[in-house]
Amino acid sequence: MLTDWGFRPEQQRLMVIIATVVGVLAAGVGLVTVAGSIGEYAPERQASAAVLGPDTTLPEVFRGWKSPKLFDPLTDRAKDGKPLTEKEVFGQSELAVSKKLKLKLVDKRLDADCSAALWGESLLEQVSDAECTQAARGLYASSDGRYIGQYTLLNLKDGQSAADLVETLKTLYRGGWTRPLGSTKAAFPPGGHSEAGGYALGHYVGLVWLGRADGAEPTPKDDFVSLMLALRGAEKAVYRRVVTITGPAS
Repeated sequence: MLTDWGFRPEQQRLMVIIATVVGVLAAGVGLVTVAGSIGEYAPERQASAAVLGPDTTLPEVFRGWKSPKLFDPLTDRAKDGKPLTEKEVFGQSELAVSKKLKLKLVDKRLDADCSAALWGESLLEQVSDAECTQAARGLYASSDGRYIGQYTLLNLKDGQSAADLVETLKTLYRGGWTRPLGSTKAAFPPGGHSEAGGYALGHYVGLVWLGRADGAEPTPKDDFVSLMLALRGAEKAVYRRVVTITGPAS
């Protein structure tokens, strides 16, 4: 056709090259348009944040860990049927971080209905399937007024359910999380920076949540590692249950 129109061979080759480039560019624009219409990927559970309203407080960082072999005796709740108590989990009013710094318990609560302590449709569905029977929460404020932390302990049916929950939270925690206890003595600042960790402990799951009281991101002077380790002092209750089953020699 191009020959019939009077174009020389070299002109024809040039026109083919130009048409090819234009076609590639057009396809690229179309792809960008389609991608833009799809939007950014966000887990379905992200929408559940609306449960707590526009000032929802969430950790910006989450890390999860599998259950150590130490807790193998607690893999099956049938062998650990005695319910948790507030005194058992939050019997200590203070948790030591260092010689000068302590975390002081300012509020605590034990719910038989786990949906009272958690939010997020998919998270609630998962803990329901895991037959969650208890959710213990303790709220802490540091003795220097600089930090706030919350420890949550969930009582699930078995170790596999606990492991699955921690694994799920690694990627979808921002669409379902633990509800912060309300206290005049301490509160997570809405929109502030906070960090969290999830630990499978046999058929239990421990959730550690920590932030600065002013909501700012931590600096090199803020030892979040030591603070989180101290906050896990509530897990002593789980260790004691291992000893109850295996005996002190273990």
